[in-house]
Amino acid sequence: MFKKVGPGVLVAAAFIGPGTVTACTLAGVEFGYALLWAMLLSVISTIILQEMSARLGIITQKGLAAVIKQELKTPWVRNTVITIVLSAIVIGNTAYEAGNIGGASLGLEAIFGERFTPFYPWVVGFSAFVLLYIGDYKVLEKVLVSLVLVMSLSFLLTAIITKPDILAVLKGVFVPSVPKESILTIIALVGTTVVPYNLFLHASLVSEKWKSPNDLKSVKKDTYISIAVGGLVSMSIIIAATTIQSGEVKSVMDLAKGLEPLYGNAAKYFMGIGLFAAGITSSITAPLAAAYVANSCFGWNVGMNHIKFKMVWMIIVVIGVVFMSLGIKPIEIIKFAQIANGILLPIIAIFLLWVVNRVAVMGNYKNTLLQNILGSGIIILAILLGAKSIFKVIGIL
Repeated sequence: MFKKVGPGVLVAAAFIGPGTVTACTLAGVEFGYALLWAMLLSVISTIILQEMSARLGIITQKGLAAVIKQELKTPWVRNTVITIVLSAIVIGNTAYEAGNIGGASLGLEAIFGERFTPFYPWVVGFSAFVLLYIGDYKVLEKVLVSLVLVMSLSFLLTAIITKPDILAVLKGVFVPSVPKESILTIIALVGTTVVPYNLFLHASLVSEKWKSPNDLKSVKKDTYISIAVGGLVSMSIIIAATTIQSGEVKSVMDLAKGLEPLYGNAAKYFMGIGLFAAGITSSITAPLAAAYVANSCFGWNVGMNHIKFKMVWMIIVVIGVVFMSLGIKPIEIIKFAQIANGILLPIIAIFLLWVVNRVAVMGNYKNTLLQNILGSGIIILAILLGAKSIFKVIGIL
């Protein structure tokens, strides 16, 4: 199994973090099955962009940042773009790392109780630290695949046990509707699924797994299946959350309390395990992505075991643990990260679309007309949603 799976699973692991679990929970609680179509749209958009990123990685054997840097010939343009990308990814991922560690800690709290709550962030941080320090892509891949399987089973079983109305689910998936006051929830669902740093992570990790254009078929299969499964997990969380009465859910663990009538005390363990797996996988992939971006931007060209590479992810993990262990809620930094993501996604998507159309970079593997049409549509959607999310954060909406 491990020979066949690849970086697509890590991408799925990266976007199903505590933020996604919370956004999907609130979507289900407040709007029932009505926003399942938004998750489907998000998953399709993610598959299209990540396929481009993976194809770029295997053909060039370079990361996305390295290719953008290579193709921007004007020094001031190149330096400006690289600075924006580096700042947004590293600072944004530092903010999200605190949330990832917090989410995994909440999962541990659900499983083992509140007695050891102050220690949970350190346990999660240490676990992420050890796995990243090993510096072996194959080991990391196996651990993350296992965690994703645990997380997927946990959330899928949670959804199945709630006995959803299948016809209502299908209507929610395939018949788009925008209930009153749902636009910000739609933005949240898209924003937690189509993640800018995953485009950098995927291109870099593909070259760790595969070395030849002959492997392109395997790359695409891995991308499609992994992200589709990730989307199914996200939809399962929405479906499970529809059983809870609005007003009962203040945090994601309230979902477990609401499910207790269905299957007793086991509810909190299902949710706890799923949330821990979601948090720990994202706690590993966020620092890893930041390290790959820094590696490309600074032109280090070093491996996962090099001290420069390790220093980047170490700083991000340590800051995340410190935020959580001190009880600091990095709201302002997370707001900045939201603004950065709102600006960054369309910019990165535009650059990605540009480089995968360059014959000098991709040769015969450049985009088709259909891929360009779909990619352009995603960019327009990202600009509209990004603008709305920025306005929301700064208080205009």
